Amino acid sequence: MNNTNLKNKVAVITGASRGIGLEIAKTFHKNGAKIVITDIDEKTLYTANKDFNDSKNVLSVISNVSNADSIKNMVKKTIEKFDKIDILVNCAGITRDNLIIRMKETDWDNVIDTNLKSVFLTSKIVGRYMMKEKSGNIINISSVVGITGNAGQTNYSASKAGIIGMTKSLAKEFASRNIRVNAIAPGFIDTKMTRNLKNKAREQLIDAILLKRLGTTNDVANSALFLASSLSDYITGQILVVDGGMIT
Repeated sequence: MNNTNLKNKVAVITGASRGIGLEIAKTFHKNGAKIVITDIDEKTLYTANKDFNDSKNVLSVISNVSNADSIKNMVKKTIEKFDKIDILVNCAGITRDNLIIRMKETDWDNVIDTNLKSVFLTSKIVGRYMMKEKSGNIINISSVVGITGNAGQTNYSASKAGIIGMTKSLAKEFASRNIRVNAIAPGFIDTKMTRNLKNKAREQLIDAILLKRLGTTNDVANSALFLASSLSDYITGQILVVDGGMIT
């Protein structure tokens, strides 16, 4: 039997209408999981749902993960359709980059709410259900800038560093109920944003990476699959850096 087989598992993935979140959802679905894709953007969520064309095993729910009532509604719909939640992937995230002296307070608040408060709320609400079941797996998507910091990204770096601290704390709180909590810290991933970089800036970026290439969303999704599967049953409270050796 394939140890990455997620058959009979129900996975909720936030921020799943595009990018890394969508790739994680596709990878989990391909490996047998029933999935709930949730995002605040109705248009992109509708498009993502069409990619699956599987109403039996896929549920899409519009949800604002910085709002507790919205998360509770998403969880209610998930339980109504699938009866349980085995895996939670906290992937929702935004950027509002600027130097701190130019950063608006609203840009700070929006990034912290979407990236960090969301992990607090979803882990609290879904975690309460998992504790009753005495089983669960939470995977948080952080970033290498949560470890190293990055000029022009004080808000984003702070939110991702906060996720690392929260991951380690939740692992200690939930372990007695057989709930594992880990995080992934991706490096520079080949996305629309990095493709728009000027050639020189892109070359400098790649030169700083030991493997001499940008990561792919599939690299991150496969790491999430490992943490979601039985292959990682004895791993909790850890930060898996997926950056091609950039910060080694």
